[in-house]
Amino acid sequence: MDAARRIKGRGAVSNPQGRFETWVRAAEDDGWWRETEEADSPATRIHPETAAGAITRNDSPDIPFDRSVNPYQGCEHGCIYCYARPSHAYRGLSPGLDFETQIYAKINIAERLRQELAKPGYRPAPLCLGANTDPWQPAERHLRLTRQVLEVLAECRHPVTLVTKSALVERDLDLLSALARDGLVHAAISLPTLDPDLARHMEPRAAGPQRRLATLERLAAAGIPVAVLVAPVIPQLTDRDLERVLAAAAGAGARSAGYVLLRLPHEVKRLFADWLAAHYPLRAAHVMSLIRQTRDGQDYDPTFFTRQTGSGVHAGLIARRFEVACRRHRLDVELPSLRSDLFRPPPPSGQLTLF
Repeated sequence: MDAARRIKGRGAVSNPQGRFETWVRAAEDDGWWRETEEADSPATRIHPETAAGAITRNDSPDIPFDRSVNPYQGCEHGCIYCYARPSHAYRGLSPGLDFETQIYAKINIAERLRQELAKPGYRPAPLCLGANTDPWQPAERHLRLTRQVLEVLAECRHPVTLVTKSALVERDLDLLSALARDGLVHAAISLPTLDPDLARHMEPRAAGPQRRLATLERLAAAGIPVAVLVAPVIPQLTDRDLERVLAAAAGAGARSAGYVLLRLPHEVKRLFADWLAAHYPLRAAHVMSLIRQTRDGQDYDPTFFTRQTGSGVHAGLIARRFEVACRRHRLDVELPSLRSDLFRPPPPSGQLTLF
């Protein structure tokens, strides 16, 4: 059934078809379905696949990097607001429950990355891990694909930035601290709220807020420049925590901060509305009304720059609050620039180095 209902351990409460499907399927109640407040969680399936390439490039003017590596498509963290959900529609799958239960793992990602870095015309620049889905999601614990990518980058002394909400990143502190000593890595911990109950519903399989703060503290203690990313800021849901998140992150060792207003591209609009109706029915209409006020009356505005921060009075108030809190906690600075001059390309496959 496609009815919106809470599902234990999952973010999405529905599994709507993707926007490219030619057939439309509608659930029909024949009297045999017994509605429950919380349904059983569907199992996660990992699909190994070989990647044709490793580095994804973009030319978006409001994104601070032009290349990224994503070892996984789909994310078991199940964050209901995830802007990457619509990518599952290209596979004929739903951006809803399918996105968090059908995970595609690029088992040869490190090999492909090595080949691309070895090309004669390659020029290094900071490469982002975590631009699409979390590279330290649960599958990484045994697949270790992100670890393999980091090993290649460390070997080549290639600059890297990372974004995660997983405590599993602590496993790779040895590689990250070595990169940090040469000015080759930045980290950002995504932390939209300090409310554990809200986080449990909104990001069901991600580390809890206090655990993320502990991870931030460990990264900072290892000498890694760390920022906190308050994303997303959701009016009347997470925005009340904005100042508290920044204060807690600064106390844990964050050196910079950023925020992103909730984005609802493509199928995420319906998924988020269904989630609100299931978890916060009394606030759902008010939350959606405020979102539209920050998006010129629409559910989403994809215009560059304004898509990250919104527009209008309410969006301006959030921006001002963020600015004041960052200044108070000395987070209103950028992390130091990463070095690209130390890069040494890997030898071509099968060829040994002379020295």
